[in-house]
Amino acid sequence: MEIWVLAFLGGMVGAVLMDITETYAARIGVTSGVTIALVGRWCLSLMRGQFFHSNILNTRPHPQEIRAGWAFHFLIGGGGVALLYPLFFLATGLSYPASHLLGGVLFGLATSLLPWFILLPCFGWGVFGRRGPTGSNALLASMLSHVPYGLGVGVVLAVGLRG
Repeated sequence: MEIWVLAFLGGMVGAVLMDITETYAARIGVTSGVTIALVGRWCLSLMRGQFFHSNILNTRPHPQEIRAGWAFHFLIGGGGVALLYPLFFLATGLSYPASHLLGGVLFGLATSLLPWFILLPCFGWGVFGRRGPTGSNALLASMLSHVPYGLGVGVVLAVGLRG
């Protein structure tokens, strides 16, 4: 049970590291075009049965979308997705890696698949976000931000399971 709690907490830490990385990456012009408001807009649309958008930028904003976006980002995108780390090893019967730091970074890279093949297409931006806002580079931005996410998962697991 302990690894599940640690993975969830690691995902929350990873989400914070992801946000910090995205802030600095945006300053040098690397952005996916995704904002917390758009995440919230999509999440609230899911609750109304709308999974796909032709372009989420053209979907009417919701007054609570920023709050919903933060909640979704941390609880589902952060902690919830991090549960896939121990689930992978449980489902495959593979042993946990000798280094959760390296395992976490590799896991973070693997989680780049989620925005590329789920979130961005659902926003109406296509696979890899190729039809996203002008100037965005979701392919690079996702990889760049998901590495520190995985690092957060790996650090919390490494420290928590050490004792």
